[in-house]
Amino acid sequence: MFAFQLATLFAGISLASPLRRGYGNSSLLPPLRFTSNGTFQISIFNDLHFGENAWDTWGPQQDINSVKQLVVLNGDLITGENAYLENATVKIDQIVAPLLARGLTWASTYGNHDSQYNLSRHAILQREHRWPNNARTQQMVFGNESGVSNYYLPVYPSHPAAGGSEEEPCLLLWSFDSRGGFYFQQQNASGAHIGQPDWVDQSVVDWFEATKRDLTRKYRKAIPSLAFVHIPTNASQAAQMGPGIDPSRQPGINDDYPDLAQQAQGWCEDGSNGPDCVYGGQDIPFMRALTSTPGLMAVFSGHDHRDTWCYKWDSLLPGMNVRGNGVNLCFGQHSGYGGYGNWIRGSRQVLVTEAMLRQREVETWIRLEKGGGVVGGVSLNGTYGEDVYPVTPDRMTNCPTCNYSVITNMPGTK
Repeated sequence: MFAFQLATLFAGISLASPLRRGYGNSSLLPPLRFTSNGTFQISIFNDLHFGENAWDTWGPQQDINSVKQLVVLNGDLITGENAYLENATVKIDQIVAPLLARGLTWASTYGNHDSQYNLSRHAILQREHRWPNNARTQQMVFGNESGVSNYYLPVYPSHPAAGGSEEEPCLLLWSFDSRGGFYFQQQNASGAHIGQPDWVDQSVVDWFEATKRDLTRKYRKAIPSLAFVHIPTNASQAAQMGPGIDPSRQPGINDDYPDLAQQAQGWCEDGSNGPDCVYGGQDIPFMRALTSTPGLMAVFSGHDHRDTWCYKWDSLLPGMNVRGNGVNLCFGQHSGYGGYGNWIRGSRQVLVTEAMLRQREVETWIRLEKGGGVVGGVSLNGTYGEDVYPVTPDRMTNCPTCNYSVITNMPGTK
């Protein structure tokens, strides 16, 4: 499986982009490209939560367990509320060590636990770029409220253009920073830490729309794409609570029910947050931008450790005013040993081929740790949501009675 490991935001990539802009520009990285047999595979690792309870014996052991299995990253890299100001970003060294050992590159998107009083997203980005031959994480939007990990990576065809002509990317990988957590080293008048909004900011939406227009104008077409954002939008919560998640048609664990945490959860419409606020709708501009993006095949999120399903958003979901355009909303698998939940760990794999791109299709599945095999394999195609798949077992880890037998459920198996 590691032969094609590629880091995307929440992930580690094994190749990368010449159109690097913003913080961390480097000419040392080759462009991301489909392999000679026309395949491009991404491994997404969510919610690593390194540095949890670093002061006792339990916390560091979780980091050791995680390093044995991880190759890529995807939001909540560090449990920042447990971090010490002077050494918080050292955990990045431990996270990327397996990637460096294999000569892989990676790209990250940051999560709510990556912004805390003693942990700065900018410091994490700076730490990642200690390895300019490997780190692809960037910052393309700047502003106090924009977050950090907002950028895109183009992926090029398997065979370079002849005659030295400029190449056109055949796939775009978008990374969005959903923020959350707390502002770095900021306190209010009473000394309390100041909470940071947990949705994709309007400045990022504006950048996304403008960049899409520029790319479409330059290449005279809409380029197929995938997107990554740590905290899911309200559409995921509405899908779970409205039509519901069918374990045979949207296979995956669905245990963050009814407590799926979406962007803008706990905020009011006026931008305040408090015990009387449920959901303020601040992610609506971002959802509109996603659903107005031709060729966007799937959006991958983490954050909710107990959800691993994909849902085709192709309708107006209950309680919403944004209609889906068929984009697939997918969760990954909780990958780290830190953070809440005791479900078996794993990583979401994403496979795209040049032939599949023409049909706007993606295959994806989850590979589990400890010989757990593969589960939740689906084809995100025109009939996803109607096709029937094997139900994903709801299994815990570190359990002597758990059954870790291999489950055959690869893409294409119905």
